[in-house]
Amino acid sequence: MCGINIILGNHSKAEQLAEQMMRATAHRGPDFSSYTKVSEGVYFAANRLKILDLTDASNQPLWNKEKDAVLAWNGALYNYQDLRNELLDLGYHFQTNSDSEVLLYWLRHYGKKGIKQLKGMFSIAFADLREKNVLILRDPSGEKPLYFSNSEKSWFFSSEARPLTLCQSKKIDKRQFLPYFYQRHSFPDSSFYEGVGQVLAGTGFLFDFEGKILDKFSWAHPKQPSLSPTQNSFEELLKDAVLKNFHTERRVGTILSGGADSSLIYALWYEETGEPIPTFTVTFDEKKKAKYADPTFSKKLGRKYPSLGKEVFVDLEKTQKFWPDYISSLDQPVADSASFLTWVTAKEASNDVQVLLSGAGADELFGGYNRHRAYAHYLKNPVLWKFLKKTGIEIILPSNLQKMVASIEPNEAETFIQMSALQHIPTDSLPQFVHWYPRGSSPLKNALEWDRSFYLINDILKIHDNACMAHGVEGRAPYLDFELITMSQHLSEEQHHQLLGKVWIKEALKKRGLGYIAKRKKLGFGLPLQEWSKESAYLDWVTPTIQKMEATWGDHFPEEMRTLAKKPNSAKGRQYLQVWNLFVLASWIEQQSL
Repeated sequence: MCGINIILGNHSKAEQLAEQMMRATAHRGPDFSSYTKVSEGVYFAANRLKILDLTDASNQPLWNKEKDAVLAWNGALYNYQDLRNELLDLGYHFQTNSDSEVLLYWLRHYGKKGIKQLKGMFSIAFADLREKNVLILRDPSGEKPLYFSNSEKSWFFSSEARPLTLCQSKKIDKRQFLPYFYQRHSFPDSSFYEGVGQVLAGTGFLFDFEGKILDKFSWAHPKQPSLSPTQNSFEELLKDAVLKNFHTERRVGTILSGGADSSLIYALWYEETGEPIPTFTVTFDEKKKAKYADPTFSKKLGRKYPSLGKEVFVDLEKTQKFWPDYISSLDQPVADSASFLTWVTAKEASNDVQVLLSGAGADELFGGYNRHRAYAHYLKNPVLWKFLKKTGIEIILPSNLQKMVASIEPNEAETFIQMSALQHIPTDSLPQFVHWYPRGSSPLKNALEWDRSFYLINDILKIHDNACMAHGVEGRAPYLDFELITMSQHLSEEQHHQLLGKVWIKEALKKRGLGYIAKRKKLGFGLPLQEWSKESAYLDWVTPTIQKMEATWGDHFPEEMRTLAKKPNSAKGRQYLQVWNLFVLASWIEQQSL
């Protein structure tokens, strides 16, 4: 929806920086940009993409009529109508139909105490001139990013990391090479810029106008689901989430892979409305369509649930053509080829829609990844799997079982971290990852929460936000509705085992005659890197850039990262994924002149 930039604490060039930061995030809000002086040394800047209430009255930063409260925020508030009704009962009057005005008055009335009632995706900055304080927070789902830096006794916040380098020297954080190589992204509290961190999901701060922290707090999703966990209640909640995500005054489309998650979203929408909407499906050349069959399944879905379908063709030549534009728009390197696919899809979608939905979150909430099944097998008999690892039997096993056996570690947390890693993490580096692992008493639930809080937020949601916002499109994810997350988190360990493999989603598809989608083998959303890695045109393209990076930064790489970066052509097995990851990072470093 927007980009926000905040300065607190009497920086000598605060106004100048506020304007520069605002211009740096202009792509996030192409409809309007402005900044305002809140108090001496306190500036709010915002870029607006108009989604609800298309009038200028909802432009940001948004002041109340008394001029004693101001809001700059990024996201969408899906329960704003309920909050609005409560405020009306309290005597408030509204000048617009936007969720922004509701949020402004809600926080003015309730302050920090009202945060737990907010349901949506958001990063928020709210200043109360009566109390002379500023509230900064990021929602527990982590759909909308929020970065910060602290220098010269001043605090800076932004929807992207790059604008914060305007406030300090731009240096690479060499500590992030480790998580990037093994898990595709920086650690959750960091960025690839030294001195620029991330506000963690579900975390907030209360500052005074001088930049002093008055309070730091965290909160989570509701403690109890609104409905008991059944197949029918799941479908009811998902249908409600889909309708809430479609509630806009701009045109909405969906990324449709023909897989279970996106197909069910579209089916539910069409059942409720009977209205075909734009869908966007990635397609590759004819030789690859047997394996990458998204168009085949999307077209078959369209026979029952018609759509305004559009195919987005991608090949190596097109990837090379758009690569400079893609890299220049990449705020932070995330080594997932789905990032480029989402970017090029959003680029084409931006001609037709301003909001783009995806199926993100379903796998993490309801156990959809192959590693979830593997981990469940391990949990049934950890002693056996530890014994198998000691025997060295993995060398004669198929590749998927090799990965599973090699991942076995002395404890459950380290075992799942290894299962989720692209390559086996060295023992002496594991504690840095274990630090982020959930500490509940239910091992499978811990694994799912790791994938939600570590992988989903820092990989999938980051690339969805960055790729869409690069083209002035808002990305949304119905599966991450607060009610659905709450339902997932309050399933018992036994229930999660029973529902593993997204049973509810697949049953919902079967009920609608879409069993062929429910039975489709999971492939994932990404470029055909395995096939490209055998082509000289691809290797000749990526190798020089990777080796150039290694020559400059290799001394700071993990040993295995440096070995591969020296000789990308020597990649074995699934290392073709990491060759791509190295290329993304090398291209980003080169573009950033780091």
